[in-house]
Amino acid sequence: MTAAVVLLSGGLDSATTLAIARHAGHACHALSVQYGQRHVAELVAAQAVARQLGAVEHRVVSIDLAQFGGSALTDPAIPVPLGPTVGIPQTYVPARNSVLLALALAWAEVLDAEAIYIGVNAVDYSGYPDCRPEFIAAFQRLADVATRRAIEGRPVRIEAPLIALRKAEIIRTGVRLGVDYALTVSCYQADAQGRACGRCDACRFRRQGFIDAGVPDPTRYVQTY
Repeated sequence: MTAAVVLLSGGLDSATTLAIARHAGHACHALSVQYGQRHVAELVAAQAVARQLGAVEHRVVSIDLAQFGGSALTDPAIPVPLGPTVGIPQTYVPARNSVLLALALAWAEVLDAEAIYIGVNAVDYSGYPDCRPEFIAAFQRLADVATRRAIEGRPVRIEAPLIALRKAEIIRTGVRLGVDYALTVSCYQADAQGRACGRCDACRFRRQGFIDAGVPDPTRYVQTY
């Protein structure tokens, strides 16, 4: 069984990605990052998801992107947009996925892992530049020249299995692979109990995905929807 590092935020997409990596036959090493985000409910969720989906290991790494701010997710003075947005929203965290993939790449080399899985999506998403296929392809090129494995002819593959799927397709895939979505937290401003606001982009895409998939929504909301 080959090793893979799976970036696990605790949200719906990353949980599905972990299930896909496990189904592909990998020994999954889950990596979560406490990067100065508004709440830690998603990290608590990540621990539960890692257990439920049989990750062989789950690590949480801390790196404080809140020192730079520039995002509603790392600066409490910037409000989380509620309702549809135009352009790249304030919830975009500058260079976040570059940082997360770099950390995953470091661990993958130590583990001699053959793949890194990341749950980015470029269909039902907020328009983040580091969720697009062009970004994944560019990071693959970086990994191909930046690592010992690659120089030795065994490059680490960057896998983004959800990148072209609609949210409903992601949910149906996860249900088929046994993901318990009640454990996940996607909301940008979940409360201390992990309850979702129901109004941010993440909540709206998630809720519509369950509707479109014809799957009961197990999300716990602050108020009933």
